[in-house]
Amino acid sequence: MNVKRIKISLNLANKPLEAGELAVSGKDIFFKYYDSFLRSGLNISPIKLPFTNEIQKADRNLFEGLFGVFFDSLPDSWGKLLLDRKLMAMGLDPLQTSPLDRLSFVGVNGLGALEYQPINEDLTIDKHIFDLDKISSESQHLITGADSEILEELYVLGGSSGGARPKINVWVNEANKEISSNNKTTGDQFEPWIIKFPTLSDKPDIANIEYAYMLMAKAAGIETADCMLFQGKSGKFYFGTKRFDRCNGEKLHMHSASGLLHDDHRYSQMDYGHLMDCAFQLEKSVSGHEKVLRLAAFNVYSHNRDDHSKNFSFLMDKTGKWKLSPAYDLTFSSSSYGHHNTTIAGESFNPGFSNLMELAHEFKVNNAKTIIDEVKTTVACWSKFAEEAGVNHSSKKLINKTIQYLIKS
Repeated sequence: MNVKRIKISLNLANKPLEAGELAVSGKDIFFKYYDSFLRSGLNISPIKLPFTNEIQKADRNLFEGLFGVFFDSLPDSWGKLLLDRKLMAMGLDPLQTSPLDRLSFVGVNGLGALEYQPINEDLTIDKHIFDLDKISSESQHLITGADSEILEELYVLGGSSGGARPKINVWVNEANKEISSNNKTTGDQFEPWIIKFPTLSDKPDIANIEYAYMLMAKAAGIETADCMLFQGKSGKFYFGTKRFDRCNGEKLHMHSASGLLHDDHRYSQMDYGHLMDCAFQLEKSVSGHEKVLRLAAFNVYSHNRDDHSKNFSFLMDKTGKWKLSPAYDLTFSSSSYGHHNTTIAGESFNPGFSNLMELAHEFKVNNAKTIIDEVKTTVACWSKFAEEAGVNHSSKKLINKTIQYLIKS
């Protein structure tokens, strides 16, 4: 493999528009928009990638030498693991695989609406293999370094996935929870979903906890995608959510805050203030400030500290209109150092009401206290959401103790 040039298209309304081209020269990666695409006015990365016909060079020390908008298309930990194992099965060395090589594997199957050519592989699964327990156990085998007898299926279903936890991209009939590997043989009642699986370090009821958090977030006034629990034959539950980068059979362009702001989420320098400013720039409305403040308050009081910059995204539709995406990856969590990955008015270790109000004052959110009180009141009812989601007694008690401390501090 040695892809030197790759064409990029933006597929909105099922009408791919050739956007531009990436090319490698030495150790640098360059990008140029096509003039025809510039006339469309669909700026795919308004903050860090100038919307001009000039040849632009990416920072080789960030995002593997890619611009953030294209790095967003590369799979994260789980998808990268699958691709690495796939490459080794093909007799290729993952360490010798360039970012453009990897984008060619993403092809038309990535998150959002960006597509890449030449496509290295475009695989499909004709059979149903949805024993969720088997997928879960085989995923854990791969994480530990063992082989999997369904590597090909896991790669097809999850090779373009973001996030660290194993997951599959499937089609689901919400009415009866039937799962299909594609929609070519199903009716309109099937829609694209993501189903997650636990890692070895996760709590046994991690799916129930995440489901409870999504119910709680929605009750707190935060936009969320539809979600539900899927049960394996063993009785174990798996969390699933409808894909918000797909709508009525069409793709939406998706861009993470990390990619938009060129913030390396592993060593993040982002504050919720940066996210507020980004929301205002893209949405052209102060309502973006309110949405980010509400989400910040929820993450503070629910102890969701894995709030790094790849866990916030924006969506662009076919008219070029942007909006903050529905919230995702909300759960009881700690970062590696115990602090919030995204700071609240500069505070990461023990943020509280005063930090949220300082953030709100900076961005003139006049109804800030009302927003924060609404979130606190909802999160205080954690036990109710935990009960509805089937969270076990020990997890419910532990999380409740933490939440009650946070909302009173």
